[in-house]
Amino acid sequence: MSTSYGETCPGVGPGDSQPGIIARLSARFVLLLLALALAGCSATRLAYNQAPTLAYWWIDGHVDLNNGQSDALRKDIDAFFAWHRRDALPAYTRLLRTWQSMILADTDADQVCTQYTTLRVHIDTATAQVVAPLARLALSLGPAQLDHQRRHQAKGNRGFEKDFIEGDAAQRLDRRLTTATDRAERLYGTLTPAQITLLREGLQRSPWDPARTLAERQRRQADLLQTVRDLQLAPVQAEASVAAHIRRLGHSPTPGHADYSQALVRHGCGLLAALHNSTDAVQRAHALRTLRDYEDDLAALTGQP
Repeated sequence: MSTSYGETCPGVGPGDSQPGIIARLSARFVLLLLALALAGCSATRLAYNQAPTLAYWWIDGHVDLNNGQSDALRKDIDAFFAWHRRDALPAYTRLLRTWQSMILADTDADQVCTQYTTLRVHIDTATAQVVAPLARLALSLGPAQLDHQRRHQAKGNRGFEKDFIEGDAAQRLDRRLTTATDRAERLYGTLTPAQITLLREGLQRSPWDPARTLAERQRRQADLLQTVRDLQLAPVQAEASVAAHIRRLGHSPTPGHADYSQALVRHGCGLLAALHNSTDAVQRAHALRTLRDYEDDLAALTGQP
């Protein structure tokens, strides 16, 4: 099974987690694209159609693009979304139909992890589409832009510490529970007190370690900056350098991290299965309608010129 690419937003789900400029476009950005595709109802169509513009401004916030970079990046983003709309959305539609066929029955951790692995394959496919554009962008970045990225990383790390490390254990758990509950209710509708207790107890048992996650986050950030420096010294190897960085996002060289990531995934699969099995017929019917609404949105998006 693939390991989780990001562990920065813990909540309910495989890996207890949510899907630098290369890192964000290659992994977390692709997760964001998938989230937009599955966000829900008519808002999905609006969000997806706005995603190229949002993606551009998001990247600009990381590295402060100049005019020449902006023009090239907009073309690359448009090309990615043209591919994504044509090839990726139909695959997501098929995945949604599979989930609809499963949603009314009980499940178990193995079934959830199988779907998670399938989802990772879709993300990896999308990620492969951004290697060349990311290499082009990385080759164009100057020292001031890398300094801008470093400051942006530090700001993000401070936010992570505030959300997941500061405060006592009860406060940190409450923040994670709020996130997990919100995610679950998007699918099932309102949870019962017993289900919220199930989530709380599951999160308490989670192997997720915020300090360890922060250390891995910082390793990836340093890896990113070193990757950019290395590929600028050897431009002919730029795409290979980006691809290698992406592999290290999913398969950290940190000793013990693979086991830790697998434990997160397995725990998340079990918690999702337990929550699903606790739902009643009304909640499952709500989930089925939600998945059908997602499918309708993706069909509409795929049919757009």
